[in-house]
Amino acid sequence: MTTATAAVPVSIPAPAMGHNSVVRPAHIGEEEWALRCQLADCYHLVDFMGWTETIFNHISARLPGPAHHYLVNPFGLNYTEVTPANLLKVGLDGEKLEPSPYDANPAGFALHSAIHEARDDIHCVIHTHTTEVSAIVQKKQAFSHNDFYGAQLYGRVGYHAFEGITLFADEKPRMLESLGNKHILVLRNHGIAVGESSIAKTFFLLWTVQRAAEIQTLADSMRGEDVELSTEVRQKCSDLTAMLIRDSGFAVKFFDAMVRKMRAARGPGW
Repeated sequence: MTTATAAVPVSIPAPAMGHNSVVRPAHIGEEEWALRCQLADCYHLVDFMGWTETIFNHISARLPGPAHHYLVNPFGLNYTEVTPANLLKVGLDGEKLEPSPYDANPAGFALHSAIHEARDDIHCVIHTHTTEVSAIVQKKQAFSHNDFYGAQLYGRVGYHAFEGITLFADEKPRMLESLGNKHILVLRNHGIAVGESSIAKTFFLLWTVQRAAEIQTLADSMRGEDVELSTEVRQKCSDLTAMLIRDSGFAVKFFDAMVRKMRAARGPGW
């Protein structure tokens, strides 16, 4: 099952300010190298924010061009060990398209390949299951949309029932039906997958989802009733956030600022 969406050209990121000093291998073009650098930064940022699941999960980015080729982390490396050069180029089946001393994880790529194959408007997918997100998606209500960040997610979340570890191709049509034309897929009793048209926008969406989960889990642990937001206010917040992300370069500024903060604390990543 494919979901009809407008195709979005793959956006090539500009080099981040103060980027690590690395040499582009001769066999990799400038566009692909820029994407590799930003994706490697994204892996390090997810670790910096404390959202990793050791060596598991993926962040995937589609390469420019008509072919469905993607960059993804080598299986077995920590996110902090990912570099622009060791990212794997894979096809929709998750198998390597170029030689690498590192292994791929085709089964783990199933969720990503389902979304990438069906949604031409999504060029980056991040899957996480942090403690806060996993707690929220275990609840029947899931996201409540009553806090600042949760309100921004109103109407943007699809829900998919847990069928076991997401490894098998037969689940793909049902996951896509659950996602519909949305950009956030709650995997009930499991975690979250978010996808957008660029790495920066996807990272910003993930941050919004994570903040909503953190605040809701804390609020639910406190005495007293929540002040419920109206449907109109929730929709207004959601629409305004979508506009800011779509039209203003908001996500790129946020991503680059977080990279600078990470490098100030940790130094060059590779």
